[in-house]
Amino acid sequence: MRSSTCIIRLAPLSLAALLVVHAPARAQNVPSAEHRDLARSIFAELIEINTTDSERGDNTVAARAMARRLLDAGFPEEDVHVLVPADAPTKGNLVARYRGRDTGKKPVLLLAHIDVVQALSEDWSADLDPFEFLEREGYYYGRGVTDDKDEAAIYTANFIRMREEGFVPDRDIILALTADEEGGPRNGVAYLLEEHRDLVDAAFALNEGGGGMEKDGRKVSNNVQASEKMFQSFFFTATNPGGHSSLPVKENAIYDLARALSAVQEYDFPVMLNEVTEAYFSRTAEIVGGATGDAMARVLADPEDPAALAVLSGEPQYNSRLRTTCVATLLEGGHAENALPQLARANVNCRILPTHDPEEVRARLQALADPYGVVVEPRAEARPSPPSPLTDEVLGSIERITEQMWPGTPVLPVMSTGATDGLYLRREGIPVYGVSGLFHDVDDVRAHGQDERILIEHFYEGQEFLYRLVKALTGGGIA
Repeated sequence: MRSSTCIIRLAPLSLAALLVVHAPARAQNVPSAEHRDLARSIFAELIEINTTDSERGDNTVAARAMARRLLDAGFPEEDVHVLVPADAPTKGNLVARYRGRDTGKKPVLLLAHIDVVQALSEDWSADLDPFEFLEREGYYYGRGVTDDKDEAAIYTANFIRMREEGFVPDRDIILALTADEEGGPRNGVAYLLEEHRDLVDAAFALNEGGGGMEKDGRKVSNNVQASEKMFQSFFFTATNPGGHSSLPVKENAIYDLARALSAVQEYDFPVMLNEVTEAYFSRTAEIVGGATGDAMARVLADPEDPAALAVLSGEPQYNSRLRTTCVATLLEGGHAENALPQLARANVNCRILPTHDPEEVRARLQALADPYGVVVEPRAEARPSPPSPLTDEVLGSIERITEQMWPGTPVLPVMSTGATDGLYLRREGIPVYGVSGLFHDVDDVRAHGQDERILIEHFYEGQEFLYRLVKALTGGGIA
């Protein structure tokens, strides 16, 4: 998940929701020792390859290492491709195909990025190296163990497991391990869609962005990211002829900009629900209960209910799922301490609902800034990412396997307030579902941070969950 967009892997709930607990994982929720060992070996190899966007990072090395794993397991060379952009030799991507029966069904795409955010050894605990795979006290440590080399290792290991078992799916399964999701010059998914669309075209994709929430060792919900907001920033610019600071006037670029930003601060975009957010609030209302749950139910019945909106708008995690949000994030102005400012500029970052026209957002911001003579200009185009439909084929399978493995744990459709590589696929007509069965402690989120770690049991539970899910989606039934 890209640090530049600050995506949160888990959709947070209120503290009341975290009081809901479910039974711990059962022993049969993890693969056999043989398959666990395979996944661990692949995981360790990936972690110890530096794939940051830096002079030392090389995604191509990691892609080739995973290709070698598949080839050694017997996958045909014509089905295993390491694809490297001509202008970015360290930004290689792996695309592999698991052949199924010719039933006319389009493939299922399994997507995971193998690049990671930068990590410096001096920023981690003295006895931990971010690019050394370490096991300690029930955890695996290393940069990328939760974002997103865990899923990359699991998909690769499960490909090999299914082949060894002789599984023949009712459609092809495509594995894509990609570069530059976290930022960089050559995003792998965008590159594959531009240059190798035929290799990744699919009925739908599974990706990161969802995952499970756990509190005090108890499962709270298994989240499915089926939508995400659009990212767009705007420059707010105020100009003035300026002059000497000893002769101030009322017209001042900094003051004008400040007033325009205050207008943005005070403005709330209208509530705009879609299939995903309606499902999110409906199911979360049942989990949370109380005044907050009641407010969610009332907003679903009447999106303009002022009392209900007052409750939900006070919680950032709920407010951001009700409406488009815009906030000032960068500021510059003036040119000398003894001169009236001739220019003041701010960056306002918006996270736009997938059903909200970005041009309407720009026009509203300009209307807020107009009284103060401030000009609003988009810094780049917003990238559309339409919500993925909540079909029984996908969501129903996730619900049934979740109930198998963790009885009573609800499945929660979510809209990410940040962004993943799923946006590139969704805008090309390929629905994406962020789901992993990998649970994370809501009080110990370390993705992108110091001493990144994953509970070993969670890793293997995710391995088994994704094995069952992929088989269920490709004619293998539910074990």
